[in-house]
Amino acid sequence: MINSIYTDTPVSPELAERLWAMPKVELHVHLEGATDAATIWELARRNKVKLPASTLEEWQAMYAFRDFSHFVEIYLQAVDCMRTPADFAYMTERFIKQQARHNVKYCETFLSASFMVDKFPHDEIFAALAEGAERGKEEHGVELRFIPDIGRDFPDTARPVLDFVLKGKEYGVFIGLGVGGSEIGFPPELFTDVFMEAQRQGLHVVAHAGETEGPSSIWGALRSLKAERIGHGVRALEDPDLVAYLRHTQIPLEVSPSSNYCLKVVPLDEPHPIRKLMDQGVYVTVNSDDPPMFSTDLSSEYVLLASQGFSWDELWQVNRNALEAAFLTEEARAVYRADWDQFSAQL
Repeated sequence: MINSIYTDTPVSPELAERLWAMPKVELHVHLEGATDAATIWELARRNKVKLPASTLEEWQAMYAFRDFSHFVEIYLQAVDCMRTPADFAYMTERFIKQQARHNVKYCETFLSASFMVDKFPHDEIFAALAEGAERGKEEHGVELRFIPDIGRDFPDTARPVLDFVLKGKEYGVFIGLGVGGSEIGFPPELFTDVFMEAQRQGLHVVAHAGETEGPSSIWGALRSLKAERIGHGVRALEDPDLVAYLRHTQIPLEVSPSSNYCLKVVPLDEPHPIRKLMDQGVYVTVNSDDPPMFSTDLSSEYVLLASQGFSWDELWQVNRNALEAAFLTEEARAVYRADWDQFSAQL
C-alpha cells in the first residue's frame, strides 16, 4: 500500500537512515492492531478459532481494506483470536520487540477494552500485560504504558470499561481511558459521564475523533469529554474556527498518515493534510495506529512524510512534539529529553 501513496520528493538514504535511527515516542497505536497477521493466525490455530481464510496468505490478503467498516470487521475477527491472558503477554512482548527495531523508547498503547472486560479475570489480564511489558523493557529498553478504550459501537460497555481501567490503574498497568471505533452514530456526548468520572479518578483521557466524522466529533471530544489529546483529528481542517482553537490551545493531534490513506480518509493521490495542519500552527504528532494492518511502522511514517516534502528539521520537531505530549512525569520526560538532545548533538 505504501508504494501507491502520494509522494513527490525523493528521500535520500542518509535522511531515511536518520529517521529510522532517531529515538522516538509513539502515542497512538493499538496493541491488537499492532499484532501481525502471522501472530493472529498462530493464535487462531492455538485457540481453535476459525478465520474466514484457509491459509495465512489469504488472511494477510484480507488486510486490503475497502473502507473503515471493512477494517473494523477484520479487526474484530483478529481480536476474537485473543482468548487467554497469556496471548496478551505474548503479543505485548512481540510488539515491544518490533518497536525497539524503530528506536521507539516510550509508547502509549491502546487496548480494545470493550472486548476484554467480560473475557478474562481482571487480575490475570493485568498480570499478563504487566509481565509482557516488564519483560519487553528488560530485553529491549522500551517503556510501555496502556490506555484501554471504549468501543463506541458498544456504548453499554462504557461503565464496565471504566471500572476495569480503574482497577488496572491501581494495579499499575493503566494510565488513561480512551474511546475509539465508529464515530458515525456514536457521538462523544454518549460518554461524557464516564469521562468526567475517569478524570475525577486521576486518569488521563483521550479520544479518537475527526477521522470518519467531521469537526463536530472533534468539538464533542474537546467540549464534552475534555480530551487531552485527539486521535487522528485530520478533519479539523473543515472548520477554520476549530483550527484556530487547536492552534490556540495546542491540544495535540495523534496523526496516523498511512492509516488515513488505507481507510480512504485521505485520497491516495493527495498529500496528507498533516502539512496544512502544521502550517496553521496545530500541534501534531506522527503515529502508526495499526501498523501491520496498514503495511507500515513508525519509521516508515516519518519516511512517508519526508517523501511529501517535509524537512529533517520539521520531522525532528514532530518527533519532539510526541515526547512533550506524552503522559510522563516531568522527571521521566527530562531523562528522555537528554537522550533526544544527545542524538541531535551527534548529527
